[in-house]
Amino acid sequence: MPRFAANLTMMYTEVPFLDRFAAAAQDGFTAVEYLFPYDHPPADISARLRGNGLTQALFNLPPGNWDAGERGMACHPGREAEFADSVDRALAYAVATGCKRLHAMAGLEPTDASAAAMHATYVDNLREAARRLQPLGITLLIEPINARDMPGYFLSRQQQAHDVLAEVAAPNLQVQMDFYHCQITEGDLSKRLQQHFSGVGHIQIAGVPDRNEPDGGEVNYPHLLDLLDQLGYDGFVGCEYRPRAGTSEGLGWLHRYHASKKVSA
Repeated sequence: MPRFAANLTMMYTEVPFLDRFAAAAQDGFTAVEYLFPYDHPPADISARLRGNGLTQALFNLPPGNWDAGERGMACHPGREAEFADSVDRALAYAVATGCKRLHAMAGLEPTDASAAAMHATYVDNLREAARRLQPLGITLLIEPINARDMPGYFLSRQQQAHDVLAEVAAPNLQVQMDFYHCQITEGDLSKRLQQHFSGVGHIQIAGVPDRNEPDGGEVNYPHLLDLLDQLGYDGFVGCEYRPRAGTSEGLGWLHRYHASKKVSA
């Protein structure tokens, strides 16, 4: 059965960030993820994980100036040194928390660079970052993101991401497949998952179209979660959604899924 990770950037926002670890554990989660930990010292994050028996499933490399609209810089020619520094900063947190998956955001397409230059920069940055992470047993992830939520993002389609994997040719580079983004951009989720499964290193879920609980809308999540089991997926499923009205109150979908597995077993 899939192992679920609460996304503490979107979930449990009823309480301050460092208190969300305990809230997630109280609701039965055994793992967490989030966008960025950098507002808090690595030791503080690590203490919250240990104190609540949680695994750190994933977080992102620093994205540049997020508040100013930046969404990573891995595809930005001329910012290679800044990207390398972002790997260093993330590593301090990964080592402290035992996290084995780091997501490198590609960035919005800069207006002063050609498509070829962006692609070449992206590939080179990913190859170097993966090389640095491999001795520590850390997997680097890239994620296609839909153009409705993030217009102008460099990486938007599953095939594009897997073509990059093939070009970089690093054993510890994989794709973070978010069914929410994939459904909005491409659809055909089951077949895309089956086609690309060998290169998928992390899964994320949310309801479509509104990014709420995965309990309705366009996507049949019980089917997809069962398909992950059939395919032998042993990673985490990140719950990267915005609760409609209280995080704990909205976890009925998770309780129902767990109950259905116990009955079928």
